[in-house]
Amino acid sequence: MTDFSFAEHLAVFVDVVRAGSFSGAARKRSTTPSSIQRKIDSLESSLGTPLFTRSTRALALTDAGDHLFQRAQRILGDLIDTRAEITSLSGTVSGTLRLACLPTFGRRYLIPVIQDLMEKHRELRVELDLTERLADPVVDRLDAVIRIGTLSDSSLIATKLATQKRILVASPDYLARAGRPASIEELISQHRRLDKLHGADLLGWCDIAGYPAEDTTIAGTVFHCDDFEALRAACLSGLGIGFLPTWVVGQDVETGKLERLLPQVDPPFAQESGIHLLRAQPKPSVKLSTFIKAVRHVIGSPPIWDRAIGEREEDAGGRTHPSRGTL
Repeated sequence: MTDFSFAEHLAVFVDVVRAGSFSGAARKRSTTPSSIQRKIDSLESSLGTPLFTRSTRALALTDAGDHLFQRAQRILGDLIDTRAEITSLSGTVSGTLRLACLPTFGRRYLIPVIQDLMEKHRELRVELDLTERLADPVVDRLDAVIRIGTLSDSSLIATKLATQKRILVASPDYLARAGRPASIEELISQHRRLDKLHGADLLGWCDIAGYPAEDTTIAGTVFHCDDFEALRAACLSGLGIGFLPTWVVGQDVETGKLERLLPQVDPPFAQESGIHLLRAQPKPSVKLSTFIKAVRHVIGSPPIWDRAIGEREEDAGGRTHPSRGTL
């Protein structure tokens, strides 16, 4: 194996470890498992030691493989950082921009930005990981990730893109059948609710109900799902009341497909939090800086999804105007 192919095979090795299989790494790289296996075989041959203990069910790292994996992540990270530093000197928007964010947010707000950027900058390539997990720019070798919610302490550098606000919404069909709740107590005791799957009280129903945060089994919660788009669809279909971010349901409130409920709970229960872009490098590359500027332009200030709700409320006149505390 030539010195030039060592870095490539090292990257393949890291992908295999993270995916847990040759087939998983092959899917990520859009190639075949046999091609991945040949590169691992070549890497092991050049190092003179096996990196995996292989069985029909799983791969396990040898001691040498574990040591190489720890070093390889740092080596590949340094290579990526070096490339970003050099390309930024030219001022050219080129290379591969690697990003991760929630599926619904990515489809709605990032794809249009990416399409526009790639039309303007023909040398730009993008890898977008739409995932519910908390991707890490360092571990996953990404230029940036977009996280929504309260940020935990970390060494990552955060750029705030917008503010997230959650509101209570239901479809006109649901309200025609079940009635419109006149209070939080009535909503909790008499209505069907939708919630996020996984984690403790992800959508904040415990805060609204005044229950302990660890109590995730509030009676009346009839549907759980780990995808915001599916929760929106359930709300639109009349399955129950949602407590959803305005970036998910703002357009539906604007068009009247969903109606906003009990606006007088904002605050304290609206629970505003941030939408942040996180990166590991102190100085962003030209391609990342260009992307950040474009996303901010598309989202706007105030965010486009909150402006949509505001326009709807103004058009409704005095009949429905949350800022005045009416129903």
